[in-house]
Amino acid sequence: MTEVLGWLGNRLQWEKPDFDYLIPVPLHPKRLRERGFNQALLFSKALEDIPPGKIKPGILKRIRHTPPQVRLNPDERRQNVRGAFDLQDPEGVRGKNILLVDDVFTTGATVNECARVLKKAGAGQVSVVTLARVVAP
Repeated sequence: MTEVLGWLGNRLQWEKPDFDYLIPVPLHPKRLRERGFNQALLFSKALEDIPPGKIKPGILKRIRHTPPQVRLNPDERRQNVRGAFDLQDPEGVRGKNILLVDDVFTTGATVNECARVLKKAGAGQVSVVTLARVVAP
């Protein structure tokens, strides 16, 4: 998987927003133990031209284990992730522009909740990049 993400990251053509920190959407520790890796963190590390010091996986943390979103409707997804994230160092994001990274964007519930937590702590602009976007038929 790392090789595929590295290959993809090196071939992406995207306009990188101006950001201070790149923050991958975190997994709950239980899910991380089950899976063995955080796909958003792997994708973050595979992105080309991102200085290593800008990737900050420890700032945002998932504090509540949530069931997978796959069978939930948009309202249920928002409820599912509400209150699931917190910041390790809220002062560390104050005034900072954040690039939030996730693997898949379906309804936006997860990245919107992450952005809400970051903005509440005083983050500047929060932009999002995802590996895939699910489009309804």
